[in-house]
Amino acid sequence: MAEAANRKAGSGSAEGKLGTFAGVFTPSILTILGIILFLRLGYVVGNAGLGRTLLMIALANAISILTTVSLSAIATNLKVKGGGDYYLISRTLGLEFGGAIGIVLFLAQSVSIAFYCIGFGEALTDVLPVSGKHLPQIIAAAAVSFLFIFAWLGADWATRFQYVVMVILATALVSFFVGGVARWDSALVASNWTSPASGPSFWVLFAIFFPAVTGFTQGVSMSGDLKDPGKSLPRGTFIAVGLSALVYVTVAFLFAGGLPREVLSQDYASMKRVASIGFIIDAGVIAATLSSGMASFLGAPRILQSLAQDRIFPFLLPFAKGAGATGNPRRGVLLACGIAFATVALGNLNLIAPVVSMFFLISYGLLNYATFYEARAASPSFRPRFRWFDARLSLLGGIACLGAMLAIDVAAGLVAIAVLFSIYQYLKRTAGPARWADSRRSYHLQRVREHLLGAAREPEHPRDWRPELLVFSDDPERREPLLRFASWLEGPSGLTTVVKILEGEGVKMTKRRDEVEAELRKDLARLHPGAFPLAVVAPNLSVGVNTLVQAYGIGPIRANTILLNWMEQLPGGEKTQSTQGYGRNLRGAFRLGCNVIVLDAKEETWAALAEVPPEKRRIDVWWWRDRTSRLMLLLAYLMTRSEEWSGARIRVLAVESKKEEGEAEDDYEATVEDLRKTLEEFRISAEPEVLVNTSVETVAEHSGNAALVFLPFRLKGDHLVGPFGGRVEDLLAPLPVTAIGLAAEDISLDAEPEEGKSAEMAAALDAFSDAKKKAEKVEREAAEDHGYAEKKLSELREAAAAGVNEEVRSDIEAAALDVMELANRAARRQTEAQAKMEDAAKKAEAVGASPEEDSQDSEEEQKAEKERDEEPEAP
Repeated sequence: MAEAANRKAGSGSAEGKLGTFAGVFTPSILTILGIILFLRLGYVVGNAGLGRTLLMIALANAISILTTVSLSAIATNLKVKGGGDYYLISRTLGLEFGGAIGIVLFLAQSVSIAFYCIGFGEALTDVLPVSGKHLPQIIAAAAVSFLFIFAWLGADWATRFQYVVMVILATALVSFFVGGVARWDSALVASNWTSPASGPSFWVLFAIFFPAVTGFTQGVSMSGDLKDPGKSLPRGTFIAVGLSALVYVTVAFLFAGGLPREVLSQDYASMKRVASIGFIIDAGVIAATLSSGMASFLGAPRILQSLAQDRIFPFLLPFAKGAGATGNPRRGVLLACGIAFATVALGNLNLIAPVVSMFFLISYGLLNYATFYEARAASPSFRPRFRWFDARLSLLGGIACLGAMLAIDVAAGLVAIAVLFSIYQYLKRTAGPARWADSRRSYHLQRVREHLLGAAREPEHPRDWRPELLVFSDDPERREPLLRFASWLEGPSGLTTVVKILEGEGVKMTKRRDEVEAELRKDLARLHPGAFPLAVVAPNLSVGVNTLVQAYGIGPIRANTILLNWMEQLPGGEKTQSTQGYGRNLRGAFRLGCNVIVLDAKEETWAALAEVPPEKRRIDVWWWRDRTSRLMLLLAYLMTRSEEWSGARIRVLAVESKKEEGEAEDDYEATVEDLRKTLEEFRISAEPEVLVNTSVETVAEHSGNAALVFLPFRLKGDHLVGPFGGRVEDLLAPLPVTAIGLAAEDISLDAEPEEGKSAEMAAALDAFSDAKKKAEKVEREAAEDHGYAEKKLSELREAAAAGVNEEVRSDIEAAALDVMELANRAARRQTEAQAKMEDAAKKAEAVGASPEEDSQDSEEEQKAEKERDEEPEAP
């Protein structure tokens, strides 16, 4: 109850009082308009030139705007609670990323308090008549104590203090604008437009300027104190970023038009030279540093409080408690204050400041990536009310943040990434199950959809075969060996679904199904975490098996192998079910195209297997040169890819028929060599051995000391028959753990890429293409013959019309018949070619290819075809 109350008090979801102006705009704008504006922007203009300075402002604010777009999308898609960036990232990318960025952001903002206060101390030292080596640190410590009071009192008091700071900042900027307009000189602008011949590089100056825009998410850290975070966060952040960008551009122009390059590049306090009242700029510098420190003092404890409430780091639990109606995180304020004091004591921040900047950049990059990740997942629940969101902008923002990190300081960026990655890996190992729903499941489901559609578009090939197992498990006491064996068979290449069929009907069976599925899930978590549970209700076992084998799967993922235990025997030797019924169910699955694997793992043989080290295990595969033999060999190889069988050997035992008297003795060696070549073609390392005159009685002699045995079986009616024709149970009795198999599909272990359905489709399409080209050629030749026939007939008509005697008329008629025969032969050739093309098209469609044909001919082709179809008339 107390924990729930603390969580409610710290969330701010019910007690938040701050609006857009006080809660988001004010802390953001005051942090952006900080010490860089007053003490470094003139220096950047003097060394980079106005043109490049404007480019820097544009690049930096582009990152701000892109990140704000992402922030607006997430903030309007879910109800934002306390924690700011941490809350948004953790609820999208998961607790590992969220916890890592949360802890480093808390440390970064705590260090930033000291950073800003030391800046305040240095600025005040320049004003005071006294001086001393440690005076800036003493002033900074006093400033931390002063800000601590407002942070301890709460966000309301801190906001009132920020209003005072805002007035001072505004007054300082007005003084500068008035002085800048009065000193404006167009000639100076022209001379200051370009960069000097010598001086710092563009990226060095960009690194100096970029921290100016890193405060635009300070308002996000106040999310738990807002009345309506969904509206206030986008609106307040956009206004703060837009207004601050306008201020920076205006100030840059006034610097360029008010002072020569020599002054700007040398004097950090050049703003005082331009301002109409110089001492107000000193007040502005002091106010800017204090306001930035105050914003960090407000943000850091709230991130820590949200982390503690989520119980990601157990040692942070004491910081979950808040004080007062708004849940002010006073314990976090104390810790942030302690870190700030320790940092002030160090004095020199040159080593820490770059890494702190990288932490802020990483948080912006992750915020952009989280939004892109959420959109890429295409979840129906992603419905941001922010209308101008586009996932490509979020991706661009993430890339821009990474580019800025590399451009500003590669070493500091690598250190920051290493720290973040270390915390991420720690949380990945220790965090336990997820405490909330994030976007990862939606993302995986979307990838599954895309990959299923992609796989369905590609034709099947023997090289792509992998075991998709349906494991039938009815007895919980015999489930462990079965699940372990299934995990070995995966290789890890396939998928396993563990099934229990419940016989019955009615509403009660629905509840029973849920209970059984929960029981399966519990066993899988312990024995085979990579498998899926499934409980099915059916009128009887046969209906359940047949229906499940046909209906299981989606798209190209279909069950191709069933795995089950051998029939259990009672102490007296009686089986728990009839052999005939057992075989009938296996036959049903086999006829539906499923391979069948039956595991015989007696209690004593399974215990013996567990005692054998992986490197001393041997798998015996009995080889009959058929498709079942190839299936068993492939499954044995897949087992060696699992950790428990990584050092095992495979032995292939080929059975030869009895030798006739006088048969050559070297036939044995030839058979062994042939088997060795076959294994080389299959690319499977195994020891070939040929056995002659083997029977049921001698199988145990050869494989009795193996760790596991693969043997084929056949179905004779509804009975299982061993490879030697006898009963399977007689064969299994003396053997160790044994898997008997029956292959319904022929798996080619030496298939080449050019074989398979793809090759058949390509050959069919090639044949169609050749037939089409030939038909087109014959069509052209027929058109030429038809034209020739028309021409000759026209000449014959003219000759006949001229009036000729009977002998000449007879010659004309004979010539006309020859021309008619020529046209008829052309038409026959065209018909035959068209028939061949249609036949090739049917063959292509039969193998799944889709030959593209023009559905409509051009008007000229239709006209020509019509003319060819008209039979020429003899004169």
